[in-house]
Amino acid sequence: MEVEQAHKILGIQGVILDIHDGELLPTVENRRMITRLIREWKANIVMSHRPNDYHPDHRYTGVLVQDAAYMVTVPFFCPDVPPLKNNPNFFYYPDSFQKPNPFQPDIAVSIDSTMEKKLDSLLVMVSQFQEGGANGSADLMPADNPDKQKQRTQQVRDGFAKRNQGLAQRFRSKLEEWYPSDEAGKVKYAEAFEICEYGSRPNKNELKRLFPFFEK
Repeated sequence: MEVEQAHKILGIQGVILDIHDGELLPTVENRRMITRLIREWKANIVMSHRPNDYHPDHRYTGVLVQDAAYMVTVPFFCPDVPPLKNNPNFFYYPDSFQKPNPFQPDIAVSIDSTMEKKLDSLLVMVSQFQEGGANGSADLMPADNPDKQKQRTQQVRDGFAKRNQGLAQRFRSKLEEWYPSDEAGKVKYAEAFEICEYGSRPNKNELKRLFPFFEK
């Protein structure tokens, strides 16, 4: 399975939920499911889309994760799984949507050293990316045309690389808050995250502990 290949490249574990594309809803049942997973993992960091994303599944994932924030500590909600003693740190991924409120990063990190691994993990998910996902077609990766497959794979790889280059440029001033100015100016690829206020609210020292990339 493509996602399992990506997990192997990244050296992580994952859970694939049995929910079809475009059918995720912010129900109580799904709130319980997300709450249980966060508790079972004893998560310290939880990352999600913001709830004003273009895709309904992304949007409702953001809502469900927001709903789980704090509820993961409530003993009488999902009492079959022990509640967490401390609320995790919840973060949003970046996007470009402005309404009702734009993404405002609290931290930006260089991913220069891991960018190739990230791209490798994305490109094993052929049905999602090279074939274009929900609006795409297997014709984008014709089985009888290896040259076109190679060209399409490179196109997708370049597109993802450009995205993280764009984040580095867009949030250069935020990078300068975390790295020495000479290092911040050299960052080619970046990720940025916004704190969700419904979870813990880490200060800068706590963020350095959660993202231990800045100490020399």
